[in-house]
Amino acid sequence: MSPPRRVVLYIDSLKLGGAERVTLTWARWLHLAGWQPLVLTRKPLSWDFYPLPAGVVRAVEPADASWMRRLGLLAFPFRVLRLQRWLDDQNVGLAIGVTSLPAIKLLFAARLLGVPCVVSERNYPPLKRIGRLWSGLRRLSYPWAALHLVQTRAVGTWMAAHLGAHRQLLLPNPVQWPLTRFHPSLEPQHWLAARGCQASDPLLLAVGTKADQKGFDRLVRWWMSLAQADSRLQLVIVGLDEAPYHGRDQQADLRTLLVDQPDLQARLHFPGRVGNLADWYARAQLFVLSSRYEGFPNVLLEAMAAGCCCVAADCPQGPADLIQDGVNGRLMPDTASDAQWLQVLTGLLADAGERQRLAAQAVDVRKVYAPAALQQRLMQALERVMQEAAAN
Repeated sequence: MSPPRRVVLYIDSLKLGGAERVTLTWARWLHLAGWQPLVLTRKPLSWDFYPLPAGVVRAVEPADASWMRRLGLLAFPFRVLRLQRWLDDQNVGLAIGVTSLPAIKLLFAARLLGVPCVVSERNYPPLKRIGRLWSGLRRLSYPWAALHLVQTRAVGTWMAAHLGAHRQLLLPNPVQWPLTRFHPSLEPQHWLAARGCQASDPLLLAVGTKADQKGFDRLVRWWMSLAQADSRLQLVIVGLDEAPYHGRDQQADLRTLLVDQPDLQARLHFPGRVGNLADWYARAQLFVLSSRYEGFPNVLLEAMAAGCCCVAADCPQGPADLIQDGVNGRLMPDTASDAQWLQVLTGLLADAGERQRLAAQAVDVRKVYAPAALQQRLMQALERVMQEAAAN
């Protein structure tokens, strides 16, 4: 038997996040299809949050030498050459770059070897800024990709027009249901009870690791008004930990919005990273996606699959692909005022029957985004990429 073909999936880290989880899902699919997948990151293993699927090899780039760190972006050619040597040593036949910066670097390294490279943007590029130099490198390199995996038609249209990304496959995220459970597992009721919450207290839930993108400041503002009217209402934001993000303590920033309001501060909760999100979805009365922008909101997809009543901002891009307003959730216009948000949230918190009706329709995403069809679509597309590379 011939050895399995080797494919690298390159991403910055395997920290908590939708892009990281999808990367590992694709790696598992590739292994099932007979490939030998290698997941390569720039960040060390200590950043990993998700368990590694069976059959997947884990690798980490060497740390930059001190002289490379001093050069900053000017050391980019040396990092590309280092990555090229690694690809060559590993006998990689296909490369997949996930998120902008890893994809750019991988495109340059793979081009030097003649290895076909697939790119997966995971956000909406006009709103996810990467800096002028990186933007220039992206405009140069993205037309080289053998294929672009895009999550929504709107993102694909923009990338074709502005980044020369014409070879595309529309591939939304697969729904993961039931959700995998892993460490750390925090049982919601026990965790909340230790913080003075009652089992009957209503709860708003949000999930994410990037407070600004997810609009958590807006969510806290809306919740403040709701919580002043209902002394039992709790807000739980899963995913934000105490470690600084881009030099900022995101939890502290949000708590600052509640200065001189100790009662509200006691009802704003940050469990951090949890490996049993399904339990938290089940505990919530409402799941709220307050994002300013998205690529394709994995947490919204999961919350709907879990049977949550969901309210989402119609931000660019993704929520409108998942929610039909008033049918399987509430989709708020991106320009909705605070008063409009409060009206909808207040109405749903008061109407258990309406929450149940919307939640019952939301679970249809389990069929629409079932993994089997998306897995087949991806594997067929990658086989075509390999056939075209062989022909050339």
